[in-house]
Amino acid sequence: MKLVKTISVFVLLGVITTSCGEKKQAESTDMTDSTAVAMDTTVVVETPNIVGVASGNADFSTLVAAVKAAGLVETLSSEGPFTVFAPNNAAFDKLPAGTVDGLLKPESLDKLKAVLTYHVVSGKFDAATVIDAINKNNGKYTVTTVQGGTIVLSLKDGKVMLTDANGGMATVVLADVAASNGVIHAIDTVVMPK
Repeated sequence: MKLVKTISVFVLLGVITTSCGEKKQAESTDMTDSTAVAMDTTVVVETPNIVGVASGNADFSTLVAAVKAAGLVETLSSEGPFTVFAPNNAAFDKLPAGTVDGLLKPESLDKLKAVLTYHVVSGKFDAATVIDAINKNNGKYTVTTVQGGTIVLSLKDGKVMLTDANGGMATVVLADVAASNGVIHAIDTVVMPK
């Protein structure tokens, strides 16, 4: 009987020791987990500005070259907000041969600035806002560009269309490209001021 009591005491001590060890291990793990959470840092990736976004997209390389040649990088990098109807490379390719090269010449600086700023509207107008404005204005909404001219926005087959001062038309082919100082809508044709 004495032997049974002694074995029972040892078993009881073993159970107590084991459970205390598990508790310490659990507390240790919990402490490690909370330390890991406390040390976890959040990396904030800031959205680039309009020039940064366009520069990061090969389909806007002609536009970016033109913006640099016109000295508009600083303007389009400012706080804004701006809405840019950005012609993609294919839009510039549609222009008559030599037009882009002619615009990039130093003597054409004023004309280049006028063409580029004609594609920019002050304020941030995402696609939903543009479509709502078109619908609330009997299917056409006129915006004044930074250049001072106007562009008429409308809808055709569910797509936003731009009509320039000369009657030329462009289609928004990619909407709502976010930038820190506004939004970009890619268009398939270069629109021209008067």
